Amino acid sequence: MNVKVNILDKAQEINHHLVAWRREFHTHPEIAFQEVRTAARIAEILGQLGYRVKTGVGRTGVVGEIGEGQPCSAIRADIDALPLQEETGLPFASQAPGMMHACGHDAHTAMGLGAAWLLAREPLRGRVRFLFQPAEEDSDREGKSGAQRMIEDGAIDGVDAIFAQHVDPLLATGKVAIGEGAVSAGVDTFFITVKVDGGHGAAPHLTIDPIFVSGHVILALNGIVSRRIHPYDPAVISVCSIHGGQASNVIPSIVELTGTIRFMTGEVQQTLHREIEKALAIVSSLGGDYDLRIEIGYPPSYNDPRMAALVRNQAVAMIGEENLALPQRGMGAEDFGYFMQHAPGAMFSLGVKGERDDHLHSPTFVLDEAALPLGAALLAQSALRFLEGG
Repeated sequence: MNVKVNILDKAQEINHHLVAWRREFHTHPEIAFQEVRTAARIAEILGQLGYRVKTGVGRTGVVGEIGEGQPCSAIRADIDALPLQEETGLPFASQAPGMMHACGHDAHTAMGLGAAWLLAREPLRGRVRFLFQPAEEDSDREGKSGAQRMIEDGAIDGVDAIFAQHVDPLLATGKVAIGEGAVSAGVDTFFITVKVDGGHGAAPHLTIDPIFVSGHVILALNGIVSRRIHPYDPAVISVCSIHGGQASNVIPSIVELTGTIRFMTGEVQQTLHREIEKALAIVSSLGGDYDLRIEIGYPPSYNDPRMAALVRNQAVAMIGEENLALPQRGMGAEDFGYFMQHAPGAMFSLGVKGERDDHLHSPTFVLDEAALPLGAALLAQSALRFLEGG
């Protein structure tokens, strides 16, 4: 018990480093697979701490390892920013036009480095590997995210357990949420093109109107979850963009729709795919044609029961049962699930709620930096406790 408390005390002692690192990364954000400056700085700090460092892992990722032998526990921190113009007015606001750390990855990176600092000073019964991952928010031209690219480069090889966290601006600072089972949804993206002949807006009876047809398509898509999916199975289909036409008196020949598919199981994923195809049969019945492409995205992320219990026990020892919160289920997606296909793992939510009701991915998102020591300490202690036998 005292060892666990002491690691939090040690994290408090390096809070000035955590804040400085977080603000540095916040000021200089870089988006998916462009995290060159960020990666160089991470590698520099890890090298100073005595870690064995590899750069260029998963293109722009960094791996740092310390200790010898087995078992091996891993800590993952995502490092990329969003293509978003910051509007916080902070003195350390982004200096990169159109880029912002609006999802807390600057804090994840700082707390990952903080955990590395703490573990560099602990005796280890095995190895700890840090995965500073690029491109969680986006994928490359082949549709692969940073987690997939790091896995291809061997970053998860030999890892026996993996831990991560995500800041939560709706959870009070000083609180942690951790549960077993699904922690984030799987996500795919659909692209639909409705194709017809088009024609003059004054003579709709001589054309097939793709805007009219697309209205029926949207209604059919919106009915899939409520009528074709079991009520106890979480699922989402959202049409998020529709583009068609340019002139006010011309019925266009095509309308393009794109949207997102969310699911918690592979069975529901396949059902959604089939039902989208069925829903598009209405295009043919109304005299048009269509193209459908579904881009496979991230898998669901599942907290392993044993790893979730391990994290929970460390959190209780640090902050007490009263500061544990129930995880809030949602349909957001996270590519951490790729790592957990190779090693049992757990992701916890760290409360960073400040004075305002900010949301992730908002241009005004501000987090409470007082949460940084707890996040660093809980990551470090979870990895350490696994090496000691869980």
